[in-house]
Amino acid sequence: MITINDIDFHLGNTVLFQSASAQIAVGQKVGLVGRNGCGKSTLFSLLTGEHAPDGGTISVPNDWQIATVKQETPALETSALDYVIEGDLKYQKLQQELALAIQNNDGNRIANIHTELDIIDGYSIKSRASELLIGLGFTQEELTKAVKEFSGGWRMRLNLAQVLIVKSDLLLLDEPTNHLDLDAEIFLESFLKSYRGTLIIISHDRDFLDHIVNKIINIENYQLTSYTANYSEYEIQKAEKISLQNAMYEKQQRAIAHMQSFVERFRYKATKAKQAQSRLKALERMEKIAAIHVASPFHFSFRTPDSLPNPLVTMDNITLGYGDHVVIKKLRFNLVSGARIGLLGKNGAGKSTFIKFLAQELAPLSGEATFSKGIKVGYFAQHQLERLRLDESALKHLQLISPKTPEQELRNYLGGFAFVGDKVLEKVSTFSGGEKARLALALIVWEKPNILLLDEPTNHLDLNMREALTLALQDFEGALVVVSHDRHLLKSTTNNFYLVDEGMVDEFNGDLEDYQKYLLNKQKQLIEQNNRREQEQHAKEETHELSWKEKKQLEVNFKNEIRPVKQQLNKIDSEMTKLSQRKEELELILADNSIYSDENKNRLTELFTEQNSVASRLEELEMSWLELSEQLEQKQHDFDELISGNKNVKL
Repeated sequence: MITINDIDFHLGNTVLFQSASAQIAVGQKVGLVGRNGCGKSTLFSLLTGEHAPDGGTISVPNDWQIATVKQETPALETSALDYVIEGDLKYQKLQQELALAIQNNDGNRIANIHTELDIIDGYSIKSRASELLIGLGFTQEELTKAVKEFSGGWRMRLNLAQVLIVKSDLLLLDEPTNHLDLDAEIFLESFLKSYRGTLIIISHDRDFLDHIVNKIINIENYQLTSYTANYSEYEIQKAEKISLQNAMYEKQQRAIAHMQSFVERFRYKATKAKQAQSRLKALERMEKIAAIHVASPFHFSFRTPDSLPNPLVTMDNITLGYGDHVVIKKLRFNLVSGARIGLLGKNGAGKSTFIKFLAQELAPLSGEATFSKGIKVGYFAQHQLERLRLDESALKHLQLISPKTPEQELRNYLGGFAFVGDKVLEKVSTFSGGEKARLALALIVWEKPNILLLDEPTNHLDLNMREALTLALQDFEGALVVVSHDRHLLKSTTNNFYLVDEGMVDEFNGDLEDYQKYLLNKQKQLIEQNNRREQEQHAKEETHELSWKEKKQLEVNFKNEIRPVKQQLNKIDSEMTKLSQRKEELELILADNSIYSDENKNRLTELFTEQNSVASRLEELEMSWLELSEQLEQKQHDFDELISGNKNVKL
């Protein structure tokens, strides 16, 4: 059990914890939540011993193996597969000890090491690493690519796989889905559900938490408050608590009325019953938790577009790609006002390419596209954060696109995105990733777009901001196309899903639960294909080289088999030595002329008889010795052939 007892901790002049306590049982899966900067990552550092509390105690079992994800990955020549395997330090240590034991010809130690490798599933580590990488979105061909060939986001996936390969007792994950697409997130969710150790996750993805955790620890007002619940249940419990405690009842009721209005407005508009049902469940839950977001610092809405042409974009037999590389083909699609589309598909399938085309940042390679007059695109993607002017403030960014608007009006607007007071005057260069994302969204909302294209909009956003964005999107009147691994956002704001896969964009007939089943089945097939490929490769390798474990076992079998032959040879050697000595003695006696006198006649007869007997026995023994020696030599030859890889030879 993990026990946190009355801890205090200050980071500089900032108080993070004050007499905070919590307990986490063995095998529990915990979601750690709280506003940005409240101390979630700091608590991880306290659990790992990187920092010590200023007061109080933290107790983690001494024999526990703690696993955390590295934040940096050097540009290594090591292959992706080997890099992941290197994460299991116990396996690496055993491999080093095995090499030393083999070098020292220490049979007992070799046998013990093989037993330890069996215990930690060391012999399956290559296939397990392959499964992890394939599940996280790597292709079979990429498993052998050098780490240095991958971009930063993909290296973070490698670091994640390197931690998951370890059979740890405590797994600490800080925003593990930030660099994942929906496909990889679903795989990770499935993996963590079956994780047998104690798990603590920091995440702003409510659906991800809902499907994994059974306990929530909320950091608020320097305290740790525990809820035996998943995230949705926690929100409801906390909302009920807030409703009883705060004096903002009327504002809460207005929030609930807004949610109810949206439920009624779209209750009968979804084109598929399953999607409608899924969406209504999400919206009805949002009604229950409205109170928890009353005190949120975020409050904004999309302004009515100046025009809503229909259709907005028509596409006829469009091909999209880059140079000779075709990404999407045979695209026939009309984007109409009011469309609310979620794009599904693995990373690299073409979702971002499709959005870039709709944003008119990518021209089609062929086909005909018509963009109606009067369209105004609001395009959010992570790379666009780099286009913010680092030496200017949030207020200045807004003044540049709306120079005639009074400053106070702009300040009031930015306040809805939690840029208040002097914060609106700070340079963007000082902003966190979340603050830059909020500013980029604020600029898009201000422009009153009639096409809204969102490519992973929730990265770097905390839970309150994600909820505010979800609410705002529900009132957006134009066409919405979104790519996101945040399933709550997708379920709450979209009506239709389109799957981008194998160069095609086709409507997906189902909801996100159906997509999860489809995806897990597809990943299972890929993993099975990979396992078959590895087994075939292993079979080929076995014809050339045996494992050290197999070699040691064959050596033991060989020694047991030849032991009786060697014992028989030793026995024959011993008898032949004695007989040869007796033969020499007899020859010396018979070389003496006195032995041939009449008085030694009987003695002479006995000596000749013994000499014949010794010679006959020696001849028999020599024949036996030669026969056994040939057998032993053949067995040694067969053993040497078998060890060298000739599997057609049998001992």
